[in-house]
Parts: sequence; C-alpha cells; structure tokens
Amino acid sequence: MAELVVLYKTPKDAAAFDKHYAETHIPLAKKLPGLKKYAVSTGPVGSPAGPSGIHLVAILTFDTVGDIQKAFGSEQGKAAASDVPKFASGGADLLIFDTKEV
Repeated sequence: MAELVVLYKTPKDAAAFDKHYAETHIPLAKKLPGLKKYAVSTGPVGSPAGPSGIHLVAILTFDTVGDIQKAFGSEQGKAAASDVPKFASGGADLLIFDTKEV
C-alpha cells in the first residue's frame, strides 16, 4: 500500500477552512482514481510536547506510489490540487510513501 498524508497547518479562519474542506474538498478528493481509503483527523491535532500547529491531517490510501502520482495527474487530481489554496491559508505539507505492515 501507499499513503498520501496531508498536514494542513492552522488556517487564518478555522471555521471557513472546516466548511470548505467538508463541503467542497472532500467530495473532490473522493473522486481521485485509485483511492482506496480516505481518513481525516477529528478534534485537535497534538504532539507529545503539546499543540502541534496542525489543524487537520488527511490520510489517503492507494495501492502504490505510482497510483498516487497517476491520480494527481488526472483531471480529478488537478481539480483537488487547485482547490487547496482556496481554503488552506496556513499552508499544507504533503508526504507520499509506500507502507508495509510490521
């Protein structure tokens, strides 16, 4: 399996972020070809040291890293990617990696 983890940093307007993410971005991202699973954090995102500066974590699961790359090269992927600047005023870090169970 492969994962795309998106770390959305604290936005200027959390309520506007949450509304746009739920009503617009999730439906766009759920159309990504090859998407197997889509999970998001709920509640505050903390760290062992306390607050993290992260507002929301999204974890998207695909079969391979190649599938992630193909998904974001698709029309649906381009639509989802171009939507991010519309609501993620704090910025976002995207991490892509293969996984294995241990």
